[in-house]
Amino acid sequence: MDRLDLETRRTSPLRTPTHLLSNATIDLSAALNALLADVFAIYLKTKNFHWHLFGPNFRDLHLMLDDQAGQLIGMTDVIAERVRKLGGITVHSIGEISRLQRVTDNDAHFVTPDDMLAELREDNGELAQRMKQLHTLCDEHGDLATASLLENWLDETEGRIWFLFESGRSGV
Repeated sequence: MDRLDLETRRTSPLRTPTHLLSNATIDLSAALNALLADVFAIYLKTKNFHWHLFGPNFRDLHLMLDDQAGQLIGMTDVIAERVRKLGGITVHSIGEISRLQRVTDNDAHFVTPDDMLAELREDNGELAQRMKQLHTLCDEHGDLATASLLENWLDETEGRIWFLFESGRSGV
């Protein structure tokens, strides 16, 4: 191998082998990167609310939100690596995440626990809908592996929604 060949390899774009057509790689990578940005945004909002909880149910809600944040952060590496396996490029920075995210940030200095739970429930509900849309895109491109991952993440997301709903209900 000569020096020129090595230099060409170092500067050439990433070209991960994939069974998908180039348009599938572009479509799925873009959708997965948007999902990744949303998951990071919900993760950070969940941790924010976890840090700022107060009231009589503090301990239970604090632990629940920590568990939910753990689920979310656990998804991020798998999503990013899936983008790479498909031959795409994944997000590089917080700035890129903020440009891609569809989740609204909450920078309020005071949020009641009930409002925290309701907001996270809505965010996770929107995330579930986006996962279903992405699943349809996977079906269109024959991407069974990503569809399978989405099914598990959707189940986890529905579990978070359920816990947030039940924790936010007042006694009946």
